[in-house]
Amino acid sequence: MTDVTAVDRGGIPNSVLTQLASAFGLGEVLGLRYLADGLMNANWKLDAPAGTFALKRVTDVSLDRLVRNLGVLASLATDGVPVSAPVSTASGALVAEVGGSVWCLFPWAAGSHIRGVGLSLSQAALLGMRLGRLHEGLGRACDRGLLPVVSETVTADITTPERAVEKSERLSTAVREKGSGSAFDVAAAAALDGRRALITKHANRRPQGMVPAGRHGWTHGDVQYRNLLWEGGELAAVLDWDRVGVRPYAEEVVRTAQVQFGVDGVFDLARVAAFVRGYRSVVPLEAAVLADGARRLWWKRMTDFWQLEFHYDRGDFSFDELFTADETLLHWWTDRLGQVEDAFTEG
Repeated sequence: MTDVTAVDRGGIPNSVLTQLASAFGLGEVLGLRYLADGLMNANWKLDAPAGTFALKRVTDVSLDRLVRNLGVLASLATDGVPVSAPVSTASGALVAEVGGSVWCLFPWAAGSHIRGVGLSLSQAALLGMRLGRLHEGLGRACDRGLLPVVSETVTADITTPERAVEKSERLSTAVREKGSGSAFDVAAAAALDGRRALITKHANRRPQGMVPAGRHGWTHGDVQYRNLLWEGGELAAVLDWDRVGVRPYAEEVVRTAQVQFGVDGVFDLARVAAFVRGYRSVVPLEAAVLADGARRLWWKRMTDFWQLEFHYDRGDFSFDELFTADETLLHWWTDRLGQVEDAFTEG
């Protein structure tokens, strides 16, 4: 397998671009710029006589699920959630299948991606409020029949320490057999050794029970700075609706806080608390529910190696830097497990 580079991801054959312009009724494409910020899917800024758009090639979600998720956005916009409803094709579809890929198109949304301490405390609280209203909006979309009815309970697998160690040992073998001795290979080998020690040391602190605490419902699935646009101090747009699914609300709250405010190997706990306060002003989750969500995400990060699986199993090096940053944060988080959970519950 080979490295998936930005050059590989960013190219669109002229014949495919012509078909896409025709499918969406854009006229001649006047300009096209690849946007390198995305991790999974590929995105472009496209200029045409009809306007400026965001073009997206979707690779990590099924067609049926993508169409279902895109069909919710108009409902959310009606409820005041800052989203851009997709542009329909000439035939009225929300996606176009061209050149062996699935594409969708959105009106261009202005704004900036702001991570972590780039948000003020009041903006962190505003983000929490917006997430709460997003969850409420998805609930109303379900009531309107745009999403399936939510089951009474949800369960979540908890990786056993033994299984986690087994996965890490397999990857250690992959580093030796597939690695080239690069600086990343050396760091990955050391990190895997260290992770096994952490798992063994902290196995008794893992969450108990398959049923997460608290309410659950339809969620976005990937609320984080790469999918948020800010303009004039306000949240202007929530992007990337591929992963809409039923989850515990606390899971999305904690994950959003981790990705947004886990910066440079540490949590910005003041902004975590402000974010959670904002969310709880809309959706009043109990402190114990948030503590349960935080502990479950910590253990998931402890026992998950997805970036290394992309690197060594798929030959996709796109997430190497993310692995390094997440590994540093995991160690900091583990050393301060109670302090981090207090930030969520104080919120």
